[in-house]
Amino acid sequence: MKTFVRCGRLFTGEEDEAREGEVMVFDAAGVLDYVGPKGGAPRRAASDRVLDYSQSFVMPGLVDVHTHLAYGNAKSEEDIDLYSPLEFRALRGMFFAQKVLAAGYTAICSPGDAGQISLSIRNAIRAGLFEGPRVMAAGPYLTTHQGLTDWYPTWIGVPDTSIGRLVTTAAEAVEEIRRQVKNGVDCIKIALDGIQRRDNGELVAAFTQEETDVMVHETHRQGKKAVAHARGREATLYAARAGVDLIFHANHLDGECIEAMLKTGSVLSPTLTQPKNVIDFTQPHEPAGQRGRPEAARREYQIGVANWKKARAAGVPFLTGTDTGFAVTPYGEWNAREIELFVEDLGFTPASALRAATEVSARFMTEAGHIGVLEPGRAADFIALDGSPLADVGILLDKRRLRAVHLAGKQIDIPDRSYDPRQVTDFALSNWTDLYTRDRVAELHLRQPRLAAAE
Repeated sequence: MKTFVRCGRLFTGEEDEAREGEVMVFDAAGVLDYVGPKGGAPRRAASDRVLDYSQSFVMPGLVDVHTHLAYGNAKSEEDIDLYSPLEFRALRGMFFAQKVLAAGYTAICSPGDAGQISLSIRNAIRAGLFEGPRVMAAGPYLTTHQGLTDWYPTWIGVPDTSIGRLVTTAAEAVEEIRRQVKNGVDCIKIALDGIQRRDNGELVAAFTQEETDVMVHETHRQGKKAVAHARGREATLYAARAGVDLIFHANHLDGECIEAMLKTGSVLSPTLTQPKNVIDFTQPHEPAGQRGRPEAARREYQIGVANWKKARAAGVPFLTGTDTGFAVTPYGEWNAREIELFVEDLGFTPASALRAATEVSARFMTEAGHIGVLEPGRAADFIALDGSPLADVGILLDKRRLRAVHLAGKQIDIPDRSYDPRQVTDFALSNWTDLYTRDRVAELHLRQPRLAAAE
């Protein structure tokens, strides 16, 4: 049995314009047989079915290359690393993966999680045990004392339940890569810098150039892709020179970094949504607000925008990724904001932003030749919308405008279930966000206890 899809407007992901009144046909395995004008479509048999999206905008399912399935909408690093067993995090991650799929994202990369959480979610979905998006999975980040994920004091160290794996030599890094490959990862995540800075304010790279070269070479030798967290110039340059496949952030890249990226073929996911949400959503009473994080994020964002525009103008490919999994980037809520920010802040046209979120991002994924474009031989992963994102990409954030999500032809119908964060993620033992001295209480105009009169 084949399925015929009547499309009002069809955006294939390969072109900047949408086609009017075309038809798609896919087989029982969810693979497209035909995409084109109605007059050229194969004859429909009596057993074939028809999906009528003749009043809708049809386009490929979206791709997010930066969704952390193990984070759980965390409010703190401790929530990510400590307070939930890995088994619970895997179950929770499956629940949240479905929310991302229901938002129209049919493929995601989960680049760095504790244990084998993302691997397990990927495998359960592939086995047909649960509905979920196509998942490209990494294991824990490889890090050093200067890298992301080594958050805790040296007298505590990196717990086994952390999203990072501390390595102290190149040999240890190679051994960790081989262990993760044996477990079945699709990519290796390297924390090439973190939050430590030199006295001049420059972010310190977590690994040397030679160490980075060794890790990337071993990753590629094993047939896997290397991805890296790199905000600073030094880390970005090391990643680009080594041929890291996908670099996240790169706020401080410069001309030398861009030249190296073009030479080795590294691509970039600036990840705009997480810092923009930190800027826009953080409230003054929250710990992040009290520490001035929104102001710091705004400065880094402005630096990044200027540099990212230079990289794009030079021809570096841009992929869409949101850093979903934090309290400011909950699953399925803001994924499409990345597309909107590509347009608003980086100067993409709506069409080029949509192509970045489909065909361009799909090239990086493990099923690169099978997804991201609606053409014969590829998967029938598509969404139907009321309205055209070519006119307003913001409609992708409006769940009311998302009429249908199809993965390998199958229409996905996942109930939008709510949950209590206190039973799912918020297990840290924090009780207060302020210090209630007598002066502070008076400043807040709170009721003060009566003091005994002096005798």
